[in-house]
Amino acid sequence: MLSVFFSASLPLIPFPTFFSIPNLVEYSLPEFVTGGGSIDSGIQDYFSISNLILIGYLTGVLVVFIRYFKEWIAIYGLIKKGRKIYQEEFKLIIHPSSRPSSFFSYILLPDFLENDPLFDQVLLHEKMHVKLKHSWDLVFMNIAKGIFWFNPLIYLFENYLREVHEYQADQGVTRKFSVKGYASLLLEILKIGTESQMASGFEGSQTKKRIMMLAKGHSNPKFKWRFLVGVPVISVLLLFFSCEHDLDESFSSQVQQVIREEGVQLNELPPPQPPFKAQPVSDEVFDIVENQPKPPGGTMESWNSYLNENLVYPERARRLGVEGTVILVFVIYEDGSVHDVEVLRGIGGGADEEAVRVVSASPNWEPGKQRGRVVKTRMRLPIRFKL
Repeated sequence: MLSVFFSASLPLIPFPTFFSIPNLVEYSLPEFVTGGGSIDSGIQDYFSISNLILIGYLTGVLVVFIRYFKEWIAIYGLIKKGRKIYQEEFKLIIHPSSRPSSFFSYILLPDFLENDPLFDQVLLHEKMHVKLKHSWDLVFMNIAKGIFWFNPLIYLFENYLREVHEYQADQGVTRKFSVKGYASLLLEILKIGTESQMASGFEGSQTKKRIMMLAKGHSNPKFKWRFLVGVPVISVLLLFFSCEHDLDESFSSQVQQVIREEGVQLNELPPPQPPFKAQPVSDEVFDIVENQPKPPGGTMESWNSYLNENLVYPERARRLGVEGTVILVFVIYEDGSVHDVEVLRGIGGGADEEAVRVVSASPNWEPGKQRGRVVKTRMRLPIRFKL
């Protein structure tokens, strides 16, 4: 149960790392969103590969849960129509169409035979399922199956879980009845119907394993220490799937810290500066400067207008349903020209190349200044391609 829970939840839990990436802290421009198109392109986008995959996945989820719903209806139908016998906290439902099984506090049986040793063993087996709350386990597993229906491993986990349920119920029966007699009963049960996804009962497909398990002795308690092997395994999983160095957040926090110290507001243009004079060229590139570079036109609106007029959603990306955020890093030289445009994070489909093309062709900026001197300044620009 825990293995299913951890495998599903660990990738969703962010564990930030604390290492730094040198020379990548820079001013971050507001995200620019590009996308849209004609009605025909919108229809093509709807039938993109990513949308078709999503539709196929949701269809599978719907089919699986409809199946479960039908089983619940069938079980409640038997409970409603069957004869009810109350024994302590158990509710026995007697109906000819039932097979020996349990559903939460209900125990479904085809008949009720008092003082019959075989019937007593069947009844005790189902009572063990109810006491151990195996129905809740199956509800959890069936929800996981509905969500991860495409993953063959979830069906393997379910088989293992049902197997353990039967071992636990068998153990409870053999504390009161003989192992040999109970093994004979298991062979007889093989002739009874198919298994239910929602109810716990006698699993015919596992009969051979269960009989072999009945003949085994108890495991040595020291073997339980082997489960400690799971600790380093989970740690490795956390490292590979959950630990993240979020560039957006880390850059933002570092930039904001420096800006707070310098008294400058992030993503806000500085007040107008007097005309600058060219200074001696330097190879040093500043990540943070006192006066942030200004885009062509002097305002963010003009910069967004430039991007909006020149960016074209790549046809290949549109056809493949590729969307996401491309993050570019570039340097504003002392003369305001744009150089060293690089993709910090890309999405493929031609979107990376298109973003680099447009930014590289940008008109000159007003360069940044540090202590009154014109300097090279590194900038970061997120461009979101959205269908």
